[in-house]
Amino acid sequence: MAKRNLALIVTAIALASCTAFAAETPDLILRHGTILDGSGAPRFQGDVAVTGGRISGIGDLSKLKAKQEIDATGLFVTPGFINIHDHAQIDGVVKAENMLTQGVTTEIINPDGGGIGGTNSTALDQQLAQLSAHGLGTNFGAFIGFNAVWQKVVGDNDRRPSKDEIAYMQDIIVRNLEYGAFGVSAGLDYKPGYFAKTQEVIEIASAARKWRTNFPNHERLTPENGLSSMAGMKETVEISEAAGLYPEITHMKLQGQDQGKTAALFAMLDAATARGHYAPADAYPYVAGATGLGALTIPAWGLEGGRSAFLERAKDPVLRKKMADEATSTLAQRFNGADGTLLPTLGKKLSAYMAEEKIDTSGEAIIHLLEKQNMGAVFFFGNETDLVKILQYPATAIACDCGAVAGRPAGHPRTFGTFPRFLGRYVRDQKIMDWETAIAKTSGLPAATIGLTDRGLLGVGMVADIAVFDPAKIIDNATYENPAVLSDGVRYLLVNGVVALKDGAITDAKAGKPLRRTQNMPTRKLTTGDRSASGTFDLAGGSKAELQLSQKKNANRASGSFSLSGKNALTIKELGVLQAAKGWISFSGRARFADGHEELVTVIVDSANPLAPAGSTSVTIDGDTFHFKGAAPKAQLQVRL
Repeated sequence: MAKRNLALIVTAIALASCTAFAAETPDLILRHGTILDGSGAPRFQGDVAVTGGRISGIGDLSKLKAKQEIDATGLFVTPGFINIHDHAQIDGVVKAENMLTQGVTTEIINPDGGGIGGTNSTALDQQLAQLSAHGLGTNFGAFIGFNAVWQKVVGDNDRRPSKDEIAYMQDIIVRNLEYGAFGVSAGLDYKPGYFAKTQEVIEIASAARKWRTNFPNHERLTPENGLSSMAGMKETVEISEAAGLYPEITHMKLQGQDQGKTAALFAMLDAATARGHYAPADAYPYVAGATGLGALTIPAWGLEGGRSAFLERAKDPVLRKKMADEATSTLAQRFNGADGTLLPTLGKKLSAYMAEEKIDTSGEAIIHLLEKQNMGAVFFFGNETDLVKILQYPATAIACDCGAVAGRPAGHPRTFGTFPRFLGRYVRDQKIMDWETAIAKTSGLPAATIGLTDRGLLGVGMVADIAVFDPAKIIDNATYENPAVLSDGVRYLLVNGVVALKDGAITDAKAGKPLRRTQNMPTRKLTTGDRSASGTFDLAGGSKAELQLSQKKNANRASGSFSLSGKNALTIKELGVLQAAKGWISFSGRARFADGHEELVTVIVDSANPLAPAGSTSVTIDGDTFHFKGAAPKAQLQVRL
């Protein structure tokens, strides 16, 4: 009888503890919003609660009270937007006003094979530490850039690397993947990466083969391939497949002679996906891009050796004319010539500058300007019909090819307007797709493309990166003539559960964090259909994990069970979202531990990791304070998609 009474007392204490936690006051509740969860599933009305930086409840939370409440009536509540092609400036990351006012909560830097000026982009631990030294307005992750690695080892000259140099470059890539790089980016259209032969790129990038990651590449257009963007994107696919990576067609576009070839482009990407090399993309909603004035116009031989070598060649009349003639031809074929080239720092087109300075050719005008200083340019390259089709392509995420900046610098309007422009002009006004699909393209899809598991979707246990915007008012205000104007419509933004934007104005919360990818976070398709998973895993150390999970298409949460026995015994009391790929799942939820306390967590179960022993499965559980990783040597996760 005494033992029975003691058991009842212990049970009562445990229940009281659980009840107390369940009734714990959330930090914040977003009330009465229209929720779009980032998966593409239908929107629904409800509340979203946030506790300790994670989502602690979704649905009818009318019986709960929070420390802070925000009325989201008439507003969309979505995951924070994820920019996977990001050129943040180191002096802009603390405030990140231009990104926060667009709804962006996460930026992935070092695209195009490069990095942020003044940081060591071949040592991501140092780079992210330097970047976050004074606080971050948004979250930051990073690619390891092929061009930066090539330049560090080979330099700026067009020469072939030795076997030892190739091995060194492979080692740099692996070390940065081990640290947490979100993929291997490249900009083979930019020097000195341009000088690498296709087979050399394959050999170096293949160091990442077992990491199940992506290869976003600014496609290489050369005189030999007819300055064809289609040929450049085909090379990206070929490199990725040969190196064992997933080709990611970054800032996907069709320029010059390739305009109008969207059907052929999509067929090429669909074929790669069918062969087992999923080929996603990203794009911005503009028909003009921006880069250095000479980066893609001056011929490669003219830029070999860097700026000082270029300036020396420009002093030679014969070499100068040859460079100018080739630049004139390239500008005409790729970017609609001098009239299609805008110089933001001068506030005029290149054609106007030529008239003022009485310069006959666009190539000579470019050299004339570059002799004074390096400068950026906006290049018009495409047409609206192609752009809309590219935005509509199912595997295209939205990315701005921009990043956090300080102040109001002259440049491309995408720096201030990409995401609101896409949502306001193309989704609301032109109705090129439904809102659910559009929000997936800004959140769930880019998260899956780079391997994120705890952001990009709204679900219990997911990190509370949340955007709240007015669908009737969201719009860009930046133009080519006046590019540095903030967008309208994003009312609130939460970064790691902290209000970073309130009533459309930044709060200077500095709530961002450096993010790292692990080997259990693969590039994958965004899970949208029915999926289920099951398995029992005897983990080293005496623990056992058991799961039986499923989620229907268009459902906003998973159902089923997950338990962990042993020293860290827990069960998942409330499930969030289930993401799945072959031999792999991730899900979020509220974990209840044996002592009765609860914690919001994300879980990864991985039977498909090429870096792990064959036939093994790992179970990783992460919360704010609880972290667990165990491995079962002889058990396989069963996943049905």
